[in-house]
Amino acid sequence: MPNCRICKDVVHEFFDFGRHPLSQAFLSAEDAAVPGREYRYRLAIGVCESCRMVQLLEEIPRERKFHRGYPYHSSGSTVMHRHFTEIGRRFLGTELSGDDPLLVEIGSNDGVTLRTVAEAGVRQLGFEPTGTGGAGRMHRAFFDAGSAREVRAAEGPADVIYSANTVCDIADIAEVFAGADALLTADGVLVFEDPYWGEIIERTSFDQIYDEHFYFFTASSVATTAARFGFELVDVERLPVHGGQLRYWLARSGRRAPAPAVAEVLAEEEARGLTSAETLKSFAATLLGIGDDLVALLRKLSAEGHSIVGYGATAKSSTVLNYCGIGPDLLPFICDTTPAKHGTVTPGSHIPVREAAAFRSPYPDYALLLAWNHAEEIQANEEEFRAAGGKWILYVPEVRIV
Repeated sequence: MPNCRICKDVVHEFFDFGRHPLSQAFLSAEDAAVPGREYRYRLAIGVCESCRMVQLLEEIPRERKFHRGYPYHSSGSTVMHRHFTEIGRRFLGTELSGDDPLLVEIGSNDGVTLRTVAEAGVRQLGFEPTGTGGAGRMHRAFFDAGSAREVRAAEGPADVIYSANTVCDIADIAEVFAGADALLTADGVLVFEDPYWGEIIERTSFDQIYDEHFYFFTASSVATTAARFGFELVDVERLPVHGGQLRYWLARSGRRAPAPAVAEVLAEEEARGLTSAETLKSFAATLLGIGDDLVALLRKLSAEGHSIVGYGATAKSSTVLNYCGIGPDLLPFICDTTPAKHGTVTPGSHIPVREAAAFRSPYPDYALLLAWNHAEEIQANEEEFRAAGGKWILYVPEVRIV
């Protein structure tokens, strides 16, 4: 059995999704047809016997996942654009109110948070190895102890290090804390938000499990990990985005009094047994049922002559499509708003990806909503689909037609 990347104890596997491609490796149909062209790895998940951190069993080299051709842009969603603007404004009113403060963002993507801070005249810098840029100052490097020391030497200490949907991607999490220790002021905070294992269990949202998410945090596992590196969990917030996340506020041990929310969430997690053997066994059994139900529904509708397309060529869609064995025979194409994905095929499943306009000419009878975490926004934008008699297929928390 593998060892935990944090405490080195044994990791017990509780589900194996099989061999999968990289979730954002969208290729042309010609390239995808070349034998061996797609990098594959075993997508399996386990839990550490000691620190109870839920984690993947196989690590993908970070250079394979995050590179100049990385297609995801956070500003593509109105909801997420507003979300990142709000946290930027919040930092400005609290942590960045001192003398010449500095915000550093890990995985700044196209820079919505940085732009908000920069427009207020506050110094900011984003670590973004893909070179996505878009706004704010960017340091094209992975965040670790070495790159953090370089920035400190050039910019001085940071008051806030912020990250969204990135810390969970970094298998060598010791480097994150070493970098934070090197770069933060004595009273600075490390703030990050990532998918919450408690929500994944609650919703059976198994498609949150893919190559980019190496860790699946709970407040308990974050608190335990932070303590190993001289940090303390001082606040925690529930976030509705991306299917349910937690935002963790960490400071150096003893520098800030923990908010009441920390004890409340820790107690709730213990009562729920989020990483107990019984919980994980039940999760795995439910996951198997959802996979069978989804394929059965798609086959039934197809046999009845209904037209079905996919909506949202997301990273998480790679997990559900490849795990369930869904290909062009069941989904002729998937519509997506990301121009870089148009004209490509989905990783592994090789379903053509087309522009959003293809969804409307003509509307299908059914649409499999693969971007279910943006369901409210998408359904509001596609009211004409419903008015035309179209129906959505969802599979979180169970397979159903809306």
